[in-house]
This record gives sequence, C-alpha cells and structure tokens, in this order.
Amino acid sequence: MSTLLSRVALVVRDYDEAIAWFTGKLGFSLLEDTPQGDKRWVVVAPPGGSCALLLARAANPAQAGFIGHQAGGRVWLFLESDDFHADYQRMLAAGVRF
Repeated sequence: MSTLLSRVALVVRDYDEAIAWFTGKLGFSLLEDTPQGDKRWVVVAPPGGSCALLLARAANPAQAGFIGHQAGGRVWLFLESDDFHADYQRMLAAGVRF
C-alpha cells in the first residue's frame, strides 16, 4: 500500500488572481476549475509534480486574515527544479520575490 499527498489547500483572496499568479509567475498548470455554486474547485500544480494546490477562496474575514500568513512566517512552499538557475531567473523576471 502506498500513500501520497495529492492536494494542499491554500486560502486565497480571489480565484482568478491566484490562478494568474501561480500560472503566470510560477509556471504552474491549471488542472481544474470547476464551479460549485458560489465557490469553485480550483487546482494548480507545477509541471510534472505529484502534489497540487487547491486554491480555496476565503469565505469570511477571519479566513482572509490568514492570506499570506498561512505558514506563520515560515517557508511553506518548496519547489524542486532540474534547472534551478533558469527557473529562478524566469520567476524573478515575472516578479516573484524570494
């Protein structure tokens, strides 16, 4: 039996803003964007990755307060790359802050 982590939920301010950031700046792929009433099931992942992010729009001000602080000030996202320098330069050019 094997077990793997397939999705990690990330609270975001706005679905479209988050999709644009992850796909446009980090080069992630949009795997799913399915309407579910007033919410959406939005999943993004890095190319070739085995784990994806479920982008969950904040439902109230308390949840919105955690946007950008979900890891308590710690690094929360670790990406592996087969060409770190090229990916780093591409992300810098896209406006990603390290």
